[in-house]
Amino acid sequence: MLPGCMDIMTLIDKHELFEFINQIAAKEIVIASISSSPFLLAKAGILRGRKFTVGLTEEAMDKLGVFEKENYCKDIVVIDGNIITARGRGFIKFGVYFGKALNLEFDEGWYHE
Repeated sequence: MLPGCMDIMTLIDKHELFEFINQIAAKEIVIASISSSPFLLAKAGILRGRKFTVGLTEEAMDKLGVFEKENYCKDIVVIDGNIITARGRGFIKFGVYFGKALNLEFDEGWYHE
């Protein structure tokens, strides 16, 4: 699970982070990424050919140059295979989908939007 942060750009040159993300992705386990953190997946190449969403403006996505904009969805949460991406304001739905993907037992109605 990758949380977002206020200044994701501080991680742009952290090559060891992108190597780690690729190692995890190679295992084909559930990867959940919210807010600005789908940038990390895109930079690592994990989002190639996959539908996604992100909590960045379209202008920021263009500037970063790592997103396949044709695969961008404006939905609050997007699931494509084992990858779950979400905008920050979709944290409740994101948590529910992530919990289901991990086969956890929980009361979905406990926290309402």
